[in-house]
Amino acid sequence: MLLSSIVDVLTEDLLLRVRGKIDDGDEESKTWRLVCREFLRVDSLSRSALRLLRVEFASRLLLKYPNVKVLDLSVCSRVHDGTISTLLSQSRISNSLGWTRSLKILNLSRASGLRYKGLEMLARACPGLESVDLSYCYEFGDWEAAALSTAGGLKEVKMDKCLNVTDVGLAKIAIGCVSLERLSLKWCMEITDLGIDLLCKKCQHLKFLDVSYLKVTSDSIYSIATLPLLEELAMVACPIVDDVGLQFLENGCPLLQVIDVSRCESVSLFGLISVIRGHSGLRQISAGYCFQELSSALLYHLKDLKNLEKLVVDGARIADSSLEIISTNCKFLVEIGLSKCAGVTNMNIIQFVSGWVDLKSINLTCCRSISDAAISAIADSCRRLLCLKLESCDLITEKGFYQLGSFCLQLQELDITDCCGVNDKGLEYLSRCSELLCLKLALCTDISDKGLFFIASNCAKLHELDLYRCTSIRDDGLAAFSYGCKKLKKLNLSYCTGVTDRGMEYIGSMEELSDLEMRGLMNITSVGLTAVAAGCKRLADLDLKHCVNIDDSGFLALAFFSRNLRQINLSFCAVSDTALCMVMGNLTRLQDAKLVHLTNCTVEGFELALRNYCFWIKKVKLLAPLRFLLSSETLETLHARGCKIRWD
Repeated sequence: MLLSSIVDVLTEDLLLRVRGKIDDGDEESKTWRLVCREFLRVDSLSRSALRLLRVEFASRLLLKYPNVKVLDLSVCSRVHDGTISTLLSQSRISNSLGWTRSLKILNLSRASGLRYKGLEMLARACPGLESVDLSYCYEFGDWEAAALSTAGGLKEVKMDKCLNVTDVGLAKIAIGCVSLERLSLKWCMEITDLGIDLLCKKCQHLKFLDVSYLKVTSDSIYSIATLPLLEELAMVACPIVDDVGLQFLENGCPLLQVIDVSRCESVSLFGLISVIRGHSGLRQISAGYCFQELSSALLYHLKDLKNLEKLVVDGARIADSSLEIISTNCKFLVEIGLSKCAGVTNMNIIQFVSGWVDLKSINLTCCRSISDAAISAIADSCRRLLCLKLESCDLITEKGFYQLGSFCLQLQELDITDCCGVNDKGLEYLSRCSELLCLKLALCTDISDKGLFFIASNCAKLHELDLYRCTSIRDDGLAAFSYGCKKLKKLNLSYCTGVTDRGMEYIGSMEELSDLEMRGLMNITSVGLTAVAAGCKRLADLDLKHCVNIDDSGFLALAFFSRNLRQINLSFCAVSDTALCMVMGNLTRLQDAKLVHLTNCTVEGFELALRNYCFWIKKVKLLAPLRFLLSSETLETLHARGCKIRWD
């Protein structure tokens, strides 16, 4: 009665403002809906984002939330043209088409079952659509691009790995969506200079363009240079683009602020310098593995970039004075990438970070000369550091970790993979970094449950933990994490051979866990897998490769409990024909399955599982000899469903 009187005092406008402070995906939003009917009604009016796990509930949920602006269907494995037709028809019948008028952002990533008819229906039904993500829709081609082009108000399109889209499809989008501001074409291998040229002529409002991994030439860069509003250009691993192409940018794209030419093997320092000469407003430069040495000529021109915030020169040789010159000339730098850079020493790192308080991210992966002296200097100067990558920096000891734990208290991401000097004492020091979200300890063989206890006791916000081949880890360490790190979402335990079924029972209590790698855990049986499957309801990615002691009862439990699984690796497991069919049949959200070396499965078992149960799978990895043993009908059926087969 008291609660009702309080709610009566609060106006709808006030309740909407309060609800607006809560993110749709937070646990608090669920709690809000459970308070009372009025709070539930306000939630339905204010909710702006919806991520569907099962497409059969779409009509009911869209009726319930008529003001949705963001709709994510990327994990609905059975989205196809008929689904869209039914959804729109049911919405018309129930007069609940409000969502089609409010929808602005649509995520259809990996929706390989959807074709041009369904896309066209959506595009025409949603006049306010501004952003569409079609990434990894491998079968999408020019017909689908043409259907998408009917959404004339689009401002953002992401088409990464739409392998069948050619210049014709890109032309359709360019002509139909002239207001386009952001476009990603990464891995669209059929697109050439011709398509890019037409795009740049028609879509003059482009601010972001990604042509990474395309076999375009410098002629495309000539066309891109004509874009008057372009701010960000990514062209990673474009092997044919050379310095001539970058020279076109020198006098073009006057608003360019971000450029990524990493792994462009025909680009040299001279091409990059020409871009810098023409764009004093550059904020981010990524040029990893483009040139052998960070030359004095490039360093000289960096002084003109007064707003430079990010510099990545991975793989280049660094002279003794180079980093000191960068620190002198680039006063606003917050991120530096020096992965695998020869010549990085304690001395030049000390000179580089001296007095530099604003650095947020440092990547020193495989800089093997780095020791405690450099780490102490980083910790002393960069006290606002958020991300530090030190993979394979073998000379760092617990003294360096003491400095990090004493001064870098805002650290959120730390990668000390394959650092031989990491031990339990070092983890005790690092546990003072209570803001840690991601900690990578792979191949650190000297850490034990004692060290994990320190981390679990103080780093309650941890989301990701990598313990790959940490062979001294036992069940008690996992027990500590099950109590102290309730928000853990990603865990790698592969080849931690000391972990047993008891450890799996602790993992089963981690309700937020969505990604679990447990390759080569020889002591895990069906008892342990059942505990994980029954407890981790949000599990989406599971790697069981080489878990040879799990029998069918464990896989059947997986098929019964783990209905949210989207990726699974069963390679080298003792799964039988029956269990394989159950897994492939029951896990209706499964999109990617690796099924290599299943010695207990027969060809007939594969035939049955793939043809009769595998309706929603998008990628499957099989042993190469099966290419000649499986029937042509099965292979044709998989292809017709849009399933991509990878032969091992």
